[in-house]
Formats: sequence, structure tokens, C-alpha cells
Amino acid sequence: MSRRWTARLSLAAGAAALLVLVVFAGLGSLVLMGVGWAGLALTAVGVWWMLTHTGWIRVLAALLVVAAPLGVLLLYTAAGLLWVVLVSLGLWALAVSAGRAALVEDTSPGMPERTADRAERPFLIMNPLSGGGKVEKFHLAERARALGAEVVVLDPAHRQDVAELARRAVQRGADLLGVAGGDGTQASVARVAADHDVPFMVISAGTRNHFAMDLGLDRQDPSRCLEALTDGVELRIDLGYVDAGGPADVSAGQVFINNASFGVYAEVVQSPAYRDDKARTILEMLPDLLTHHSGARLSVRAGSLTMDGPQAVLVSNNPYERGDSAGLGRRERLDSGELGLLCVGVDNAAEATELLLRRGQDRGLTAATAREVVIDADTPLVPVGVDGEALMLPTPVRCRLAAGALRVRVPRHRPGVPRAAPPMDWRRVRRLALTMGRVAAGRDAS
Repeated sequence: MSRRWTARLSLAAGAAALLVLVVFAGLGSLVLMGVGWAGLALTAVGVWWMLTHTGWIRVLAALLVVAAPLGVLLLYTAAGLLWVVLVSLGLWALAVSAGRAALVEDTSPGMPERTADRAERPFLIMNPLSGGGKVEKFHLAERARALGAEVVVLDPAHRQDVAELARRAVQRGADLLGVAGGDGTQASVARVAADHDVPFMVISAGTRNHFAMDLGLDRQDPSRCLEALTDGVELRIDLGYVDAGGPADVSAGQVFINNASFGVYAEVVQSPAYRDDKARTILEMLPDLLTHHSGARLSVRAGSLTMDGPQAVLVSNNPYERGDSAGLGRRERLDSGELGLLCVGVDNAAEATELLLRRGQDRGLTAATAREVVIDADTPLVPVGVDGEALMLPTPVRCRLAAGALRVRVPRHRPGVPRAAPPMDWRRVRRLALTMGRVAAGRDAS
């Protein structure tokens, strides 16, 4: 279906959603919408109180989270209008989904690539525990060796320094470094590849494979990534660096290929109890962290933007797509030359409600881009999550970007980066539906 007809479907479904309410509920449609919004607001307040309180207040908040939507449903049912609401919501969901799909551009320039010569001495590091055992499941080591690669399969019983393994391989003449493992392992080896200007290869054998997704690799079958050894192209992408306690040093710093997080998440994962009981640890620590009764108080500076006291800060190697409904993990480009910045600062139930109901487009969530982001705190050390690795770093912490620092070898033929639908914009959808129609009509007339 063309973008024009998808936009028209969106407008028709939106109009039908309102029409169903008006025809079958009459003036009561206003009451129905008011009750629905009130239920959502009460649910959001309940969630905030659950996260920021303990004891009997948390219990009451949990009851509110359950009772608010249940009460709304009971009111709709008692009025005999539940089916009207459900049909209207279904049509509205179709309208929004079609509208966002219509706003996706037909073409994307993508990241420039160049043909690469076949590596003579590729060196690959594989973690057999990553992704629930994908290295063994897909016979990655055997297949890579058959293609001429030297492969080191890590020993789960003994901790090994993957960066040192990569450095020694380069000293022996390796002309490509690759990793089948998680993002943290990939970041360590990517640093070595960037330092020695040798190509880096990613095999999507991790659990979430965020970096592999953004490179357009096949996340369902990691063995297809090995095609880069025989028929590959090269991308030049950016690398993020975290420099702690002083001015940036080009030769120092911790590399991140995805993101560095500060605040609530970074504080929680530092807890020794987190790995044994994640849910309980989060529930116990969140109240004090969200209300600033514990943890470091952060301040953020990115160009002309300054923020004081956000509960969570995420600095990413290139910005995440705003329309990614999954929240994080999707970047259409990795060569924009800019860091992405997301700051969450919510101080009360009203702001939490606004953030949830308006999907973060207003107060509570700040999104920006910058070449450098400085995070300071009221403590000499601050917890940081760097590509999932929990660190304690001296303040201030500087996040910077090294544009085009990493040469990445990928298969010539790969699925590509999935497109994220942009946020809904009714004006753009209406303009798209009507303007393209007029253009087509003008062409037919001529």
C-alpha cells in the first residue's frame, strides 16, 4: 500500500473511531472519554507512588493501579457501552499505526560503505555462554575456522582479558578482529581495533544484539555474519568514549558502542544483591533514588543545555530514534558524529502522570544531541553503566564521540536496519493524504 493510501486509511480510521463514540454513546461519549482519561491518570499516580514509597503506601498504590482500570471497565459495562469503547479504541489504534507507517520515508541514504579486500589473518573471539549458547548452536567456531579464521573460544571457568587477547593477535599479524558475544565484550575488542586501525567484525551471538541490529546484521542466524569474511564491505562508524575525573585524553577513556547510563539504573546495578534478586533489589532501592534521598545528585551539561537533578541520564553513541516504541536499541545511523542524550527528571506524581500520558514529549524527558556531554555529581565517585558493565568513576565524567574511529566489516548482503516509525503527527498525515492526491490528479490531467 502506498504512503498516500496509508495516510488516508489513518484519517478514515481516526474519523470512524470518533464517529462510533458519537453515534452509539451520544453526549455520553464525552463522559466516556473523561472517565477513561481519569482512569489512566489515577493508574499513573498509583505507579509513581508504588515506585517512590514503601510499606502500606506501596500496598495502597498497588491497589489503586488495579482498581482504577477495573473501575473504568465496570462503569463502561454497567452503561452497556463497553463494546463501543473497545471498537473505538481498536479503530484509534489502527489510525495511529497507519499514520506512523505513512510518515516513514520511502528511502534512506544509509551509511556509506566501500568494498573491502578479504582479510588474510582474521582473529575471532567467541563467548560460548552468550545468547544462551549460540556459538555452539550455530557451530560458529567450526564455520569460522573453515573460512580461514583463527578462533579463540573463551573458557567460562576462567576469566580472560579479551582486549589483551585482541592486542596479542594484532601483534602476531591479525588484520581483522571479530567478536561473537555481548555488547560489553564487543566494546572491549572494538577499542583495540580502533587503536590499531584494523577492521572490526560483529557476530550477533549475544542476547539482545543492540549493536548488531544497528549495523543491519542478521540477529536470527548469527552464522550469516561470517559472510563478511568472504564477501564483506566496510563501514566507518563513530565510537563513544567515557573520560573520568579530568579533561578528555585521546589515548584514554572507556569505549562504548551503545550507551553510558547514569542515575537510577546505574545505581541499582551496582548493588551486590542485584544479580541474585533483580526485582526485589529494584523495588527496595527505587524509592530513595527517585526522591533523591540516596544516590548521587547529577548535573548535566551538553553545549548550551544544562540540567540539574535528573534521576536518569543516558548518553548514546549516536541518537536513538524517537519513534522507537521499544524505547531503546534502535539507531538508524552510527556515523552522524553526535552523541544522543536522554534525561529523565520527574519530581512528583503530577509530572510522572504527564510524562506517561503524553509519551515523554513534554516536561520530564529531555532529548538532545551533542559532541560532548559532561556529567557531574555531588559525590567524588559516580556509578556508570557502560554497555551494561557497572563501573564507579571519579567526577566529572565526560562523554565524547570519536567520529569515524571504527572500521566495521559487515556482509555485503544483510537484512538492514529496521526503520522506526516517527511519532504521530496528524497535520503531516493529513497533508500527505491530500497533497499527494492532488499531485497524482494533476499528473493524470496532463
